[in-house]
Amino acid sequence: MNFDKTFVFGTATSSYQIEGAHKEGGRTPSIWDMFCDIPGKVYKQHNGDVACDHYHRYEEDIQHIKRLGVDTYRFSIAWPRIFPEKGKYNPEGMDFYKKLIRELKEAGIKPAVTLYHWDLPLWAHEEGGWVNRDSVDWFVDYARVCFTELDAEIDSWITHNEPWCAGFLGYHQGVHAPGHTNLDEAVKAVHHMLVSHGKAVKLLKEELKSKTDIGITLNLSPIYPNSHSYNDQLAANNADGYSNRWFLDPVFKGSYPVDMMNLFSKYVHSYDFIHAGDMELISTECDFFGINFYSRGLVEFSAANDFLHRGAHSDYKKTGMGWDIAPNEFKDLIRRLRKEYTDLPIFITENGAAFDDVLENGRVHDQERVEYVEQHLQAVSELNKDGMNIQGYYLWSLMDNFEWSFGYDKRFGILYIDFDTQERIWKDSAYRYAEIIRDHKKAHSIYEDHEGVTK
Repeated sequence: MNFDKTFVFGTATSSYQIEGAHKEGGRTPSIWDMFCDIPGKVYKQHNGDVACDHYHRYEEDIQHIKRLGVDTYRFSIAWPRIFPEKGKYNPEGMDFYKKLIRELKEAGIKPAVTLYHWDLPLWAHEEGGWVNRDSVDWFVDYARVCFTELDAEIDSWITHNEPWCAGFLGYHQGVHAPGHTNLDEAVKAVHHMLVSHGKAVKLLKEELKSKTDIGITLNLSPIYPNSHSYNDQLAANNADGYSNRWFLDPVFKGSYPVDMMNLFSKYVHSYDFIHAGDMELISTECDFFGINFYSRGLVEFSAANDFLHRGAHSDYKKTGMGWDIAPNEFKDLIRRLRKEYTDLPIFITENGAAFDDVLENGRVHDQERVEYVEQHLQAVSELNKDGMNIQGYYLWSLMDNFEWSFGYDKRFGILYIDFDTQERIWKDSAYRYAEIIRDHKKAHSIYEDHEGVTK
């Protein structure tokens, strides 16, 4: 695999999954604190009260990031630390992120910051959450404080991480916080997230005149029909609309897909929540596009499903989540995006896999994860050879953490966390990722030396 000299390697986390310190620094509960308290919602009723204790161990964690050799680290800010109450800014909460950013920069690591990675303040939820149009203003107020306090030290901003998960898993399927099962709510919630994204971009670029790059991250899965039958192709179209086009179309085309609006209309009472000017806001030009990729989808027709599709059996190798390992389909996805949607620079803001890791004699031999990462980096290399302009790759995740409704049962990290002692242990995948980065940098330093350029 080969990468351009300017290609950036990174790793990523999110606030609720690693920070802990759920009652420290002025932080108040988020919807995930609430959700974890509901019996049956999270594996063994695990929660993020302590998680990886990153709030207290961030200096140690940054040394691990530095040792990996990555160029950049993507993390998220916990909104309830910044606004523990409606309209009440908490400087103590911001101080944690200032310290984190200062330590990262001293270690030569560029901070990439996500504003929203699903931990909506509980006070906002109690006023209707993302279903309430006022959530747009709450988010912009929060973004303004973050931009004002941190922008000078930030390499890039991401407004929202995976609004599909926050919207459809949270408000429609009920498997993420806040645990609602109402498509009418879900579609409104997604719309308000996307409007708040557009407003935040305009705030940073037009009002604050910042030169810092900003974008949005969508989780995308290319969808394939299980057969060539008309019914299975219909199923694939609807699954693609639900998972991908409902987000890609408004962000890049300024409209929702009409076929999905019609399909949703049985449950969405009306679309009058779309105000004049909203679609122009949502499609505000960004500096880059972030993509989280984990797997493909294979579907077949099902008359019993509201949207006429269900998952089909696949003989692909699977991750510990039961997801197909599909680097070739990843390439299909990127080529489709280039053909149909955007020529913005692309960053793979998450890619990784959970497996059933075993700690033996102080080591974790996670060969399946090593292969997963190698295969997807090879795919990125091949895509760039074809001119797809992928400018960076963030491996998910830096460390094992609170994996949402799966609690601590699923491990995505390249650092193994002993949740009893909080010891950080490098897995083979961490050593391999560090080796790939080291070889990349070595190759370019040799090239520069050969060309007579100062290293």
